Amino acid sequence: MDRLGSKNMAIASNTGIWQPISTVGPTKIDVIMNQDLEKFLGNAALCECREEAIRREEVLGSLNKIVKTWIKNVSRAKGHSDSTVRHANAKIFTFGSYRLGVHGPGADIDTLCVGPKYADRNEDFFGGLQKMLSEIPEVQELHAVPDAYVPVMKFKFDGVSIDLLYANVSLWVIPEDLDISQESILRYVDEQTVRSLNGCRVTDQILQLVPNIKTFRTTLQCMRLWAKRRGLYSNVTGFLGGINWALLVARVCQLYPNALPSTLVSKFFWIYNMWRWPIPVMLCPIQEGSLRLPFWDPRRNYKDRSHADTIITPAYPCMNSSYNVSTSTLRVMMEEFQRGNEICQAVEAKTASWDTLFQPFTYFQAYRNYLQIDIAAKNEGDLLNWKGWIESRIRLLTLKIERDTSGLVQCHPHPGGFSDKSKPFRHSYFMGLRRKQGTGPQQGKQFDVTRTVEEFMYDVYAYSSWKPSMWIDVCHVKRNDIPNFVFPGGVRPPNPAKKRFAKRSLASAFPETETVTSMKKMKQDESNSPVGSTESSSTPSNVPSPDSTVASQQLEQDVCEMEISESRCNDTEIAGFDESGSRSLPASSSGESSPPGNSSQGSSDDHDGLVESVQPNSEIQLHHHANETQPLVFITAERAVAWSGTNSSSSIQINGILEELEVLSAYLFRCCLFAMTIVSCCHSKMPSSDALLQSYIYWES
Repeated sequence: MDRLGSKNMAIASNTGIWQPISTVGPTKIDVIMNQDLEKFLGNAALCECREEAIRREEVLGSLNKIVKTWIKNVSRAKGHSDSTVRHANAKIFTFGSYRLGVHGPGADIDTLCVGPKYADRNEDFFGGLQKMLSEIPEVQELHAVPDAYVPVMKFKFDGVSIDLLYANVSLWVIPEDLDISQESILRYVDEQTVRSLNGCRVTDQILQLVPNIKTFRTTLQCMRLWAKRRGLYSNVTGFLGGINWALLVARVCQLYPNALPSTLVSKFFWIYNMWRWPIPVMLCPIQEGSLRLPFWDPRRNYKDRSHADTIITPAYPCMNSSYNVSTSTLRVMMEEFQRGNEICQAVEAKTASWDTLFQPFTYFQAYRNYLQIDIAAKNEGDLLNWKGWIESRIRLLTLKIERDTSGLVQCHPHPGGFSDKSKPFRHSYFMGLRRKQGTGPQQGKQFDVTRTVEEFMYDVYAYSSWKPSMWIDVCHVKRNDIPNFVFPGGVRPPNPAKKRFAKRSLASAFPETETVTSMKKMKQDESNSPVGSTESSSTPSNVPSPDSTVASQQLEQDVCEMEISESRCNDTEIAGFDESGSRSLPASSSGESSPPGNSSQGSSDDHDGLVESVQPNSEIQLHHHANETQPLVFITAERAVAWSGTNSSSSIQINGILEELEVLSAYLFRCCLFAMTIVSCCHSKMPSSDALLQSYIYWES
C-alpha cells in the first residue's frame, strides 16, 4: 500500500503525524481545575439515564430485525432462488456520537445499513424500506433526503431519533461478522456507498488513534456542549458536526497524551485560535491505497485547494470532513476560538469560572440585520421533507451572498429553525448579516442581492419531490423586528448594554512581543491619547529603533483598540438602535408560493424608495424601493474614525491610510513573529515544541 510520507509510516502511532507537544503529567493545579470541570459537567446532565440507554438498545435490535426482513423481501421480489432468499441478510452498524460513547439524552443515533449488491439504494432502500417503515406504528416523522451528499433517511423509532444510511457492498451474502474496516469492502462500490461506509470506518479509526479513550470522551463531551451553546454545532449549515469536533479533539489528545480534560480544553482553544486554515488537521498520514479511489489531495485536485476549512478523516479514502464550512462561518468559529482561549486563560488565572466559557450565545442580539427564511407545506409529512431539503440548501445561500458581494458581506446562519405555534406547518430560519471587518471605507456602496436570493429560490424549487403546496419566502428583518416566537417562551428579552471583554494582549500569548507592547505604551504617554488602556507605563530600557518597529506598533495599537464584543459587530450601542426599520421582500400572505420569477412582492412601508440614512459606525444598511419587484440592497457605511469637528472627506482619507498600514503591518508582524519563535526556541525561552508549533503554523500560512 502506497502512502504519503511512507518513511514515517512503518508503525501506526496514536500520537499522530508529529511528536507530542508535551508528555508531562498533570500538576496539582490541573487536578483541581479538572475537578471543577467535572463538577460542571455533572450539573449539565450530559449522560443519559439507564432506562433511556436500554430503550436505545431495544430500538437498534428492532431496526436490525426490520432490515433483515426487508432484504429477504427484496431478494424474493427479484426472483432469486429459495436458497438465496434464505441466506439474504442485512446488518446495522452504529457510528458517530453513539459509537464514540459521548451521546447525551435525546441525541440521535447514526446508523448504517449494509446490504448485498442487488439491493438498490433508490429503488429498494428509499422505496421499499421507507414504505415498510412508514407502516410501522412506532416510526414517526419519517422523511428521506436521497439527494444529499450522503443520502440519509431520518425518523423517530419509539421516540429515539435515527439517521439511517445505506451501503450496498459488492457481496451477494452479508455475513454477521462482516468487518467493514478492511479496504476490500470498498471495492466496486459507488461514491455514495464509500461515504456511507466511511462514517463507521472513521469512528473506529478515531478510537484507535487517541492515546486515552476516557480523557478523549470527557474532552469531547465538553467541546460538544460548548459548540451547541455557542451555536457552532451544525454541519449542514456550514459549521462543524459531531465527527468534525471529534477529529479536532482527537488531534489535541495526540499532542498532549497525558493531560487531563481541563488541560485539553484549554489547549484546544490555544491551538485552534492560532491555527492558520486551510492548513489541514490530520490524525495520521494520508493513505493513497490500492483501489485508486479519489481522496483529498490538493496537489492533484484543484477543488481541494478551495476549501476554507480542512479537517481530514483518517480512514481510506481520506476526505475533508469540513467541506461545508464557508469563509463566513469560519470567521464566526475563529472568533469563538479566540473568546474560548481568553476565558480559559482567565480560568487558569482564577479570574473566571467554567460557567463563563459555556454561556449561550445571544444570536438575536448579535447583529443589526437578518435574513428570515420562511417555509410552509400542506401537512406535517410534506413539511418534514421540505425542511430536510431547505436545511441542506441554506449553506448555498451563504456561499452565493459571499460570491455576489465579493466577500464584503458576511453571513452567520442560525444552526436551527423555529416554528410559530399559531401558524401550523410553517417553519423559519435566520441568517445574521454584517459588513466584513477590516475592509476599506465603502460609504454608499450598494450590494443588491435580489438576484442572489432569487437564484437560491430557484435552486430550492428544483426539489425532486416539490409540491405546489410547498413554498418559501426570504425577507429582511432588523434586530428589533425579529418575531417573538424565536425567543424562549415567546418573550423578547430586554436589549442589554454592550459588553466589553478585556483587551487582548499579544504578550500574554507570545512573550517576545513585550517590547512592542512597551513601545505602544510609550507612544500612548507621548500622545496623551488613551489607546486600549488608561494606565501609564514607563519607558523601556531596551527600545528598538523606530524604523524597525513602526509597523509592529501600529498592529499592536490596532489589536489593543479592538473591542471583543459579545455582539460580534461594529454596531452602535444596542440600546440606542433605531427601531424604524421594516422588512423588505415580505412574506406572502397566501398559503402557497410559486418560484421567484413568477411571484410579485408587496409594497414597502419603510421610506418610500429612499435610501435609509447611513448611521456612523454601522455595518450594513438595507433598503428597498416601493416598486412591484423590490430589490434587497445592502449599503455599507464607513467605519467612524472622525473626531468631532472633522468632515467626512478627511475621515475617508484617514480610513484609507489606516487600512493600508494595517495590511503592511500585519505582514511585517507575521514575519517578525516567525523569526522570534525560532529565536525563542533556540534560547529555550519557551518549550521548544510549543515554539515549533507556532512557527510551523505561521510559516505554513
